[in-house]
Amino acid sequence: MKKFIWISILFLSVFTMQAQDKKAKELLDEVTARVKSYENITIDFKYSLQNSKENINQDSKGSVILKGNLYYLNFMGTTKIFDGKKTYTVVPEDEEVTISNVDEKDENAITPSKMLTFFNQGYKYYWDITQNIKGRKIQYIKLVPISSKDQRKEILLGIDVQTKHIYNLIEVGKKGTKTTLTVNSFKTNQPLSKNQFTFDESKYKNYYINRID
Repeated sequence: MKKFIWISILFLSVFTMQAQDKKAKELLDEVTARVKSYENITIDFKYSLQNSKENINQDSKGSVILKGNLYYLNFMGTTKIFDGKKTYTVVPEDEEVTISNVDEKDENAITPSKMLTFFNQGYKYYWDITQNIKGRKIQYIKLVPISSKDQRKEILLGIDVQTKHIYNLIEVGKKGTKTTLTVNSFKTNQPLSKNQFTFDESKYKNYYINRID
């Protein structure tokens, strides 16, 4: 009788986990579909880096404009533009521009254009906690990298249940580093300049142009 009970409990636990994983996959699919439905997305975000062992606690703010695989990123004093063929990294402090080719088909390449859909490959996902943050219901999905070489232990992806937008992303490294990206503003289908993702070299005449490719 006891053996039957334990088998029943084990079966129920496995069934519940499979059901939760299915729920996690369905929610992630909804997030992806919502992102792809927009013509463009503008995000203002806060980025935090913490490591208690190394006594590191840093906060930064940034913004990014996304349109398909094109992006215009401002972060930590650097501007990064991808026009569909090349990436232009502008560092005013050094008066330098680095121009390089990017293989957007590279699944391992982490780019701003993938920041809202990166979770579709390379992770196991699990239904996690739900929190009420400033009146918003945030459902967390735990992502665990499949590759053992990945230096991240896990990622918690917070999703606004009502809008299906990503609210925050918490990465926990295997060596104790914790990074948090929190979306402060999420705007869609904004009017953009036709040259929004075009690099104008004439604006940087006094800069050193470093052409990698």
